[in-house]
Amino acid sequence: MFRFVTRYIGFLKSVPTLGWLFDGLLKLWAFFTQPALLDWMDEIETEVLKWKRTTSTIHKYGGMQFNYNSKEIGHIHSNGLLDMLLNRSVKAQLMLDGRISDHHTFKNTGWISFYIHSAEDKDYALALLELGYKRLAIKLPD
Repeated sequence: MFRFVTRYIGFLKSVPTLGWLFDGLLKLWAFFTQPALLDWMDEIETEVLKWKRTTSTIHKYGGMQFNYNSKEIGHIHSNGLLDMLLNRSVKAQLMLDGRISDHHTFKNTGWISFYIHSAEDKDYALALLELGYKRLAIKLPD
């Protein structure tokens, strides 16, 4: 459903609050079909907010956004999709493992997408967010 919406009616994201509404519906769906996912997302937020100079906000298209010094580290949509920016060489190396994929919208950039489906995926998502955090904290080139 998420891929269908982003591919065919994603242009509607420019309508104010529609992205938040859609993400709210994703969260409601997750509550009934994957309640553990919501717990994992809470655990991720708790851990990331322990890192120096990090905050969380609502992403402009819905979901939870993590920031370092007000720059986005990444965001998690309520269906467990983590989107974040890495430098291209790190992205290329991680793509070889097959666990991450090109961002669902921004192909051929440093943006990646990763779905959280298990507790192991939660740990991997945290590791990815830590890479993004370090990228911003030590200002690695994109």
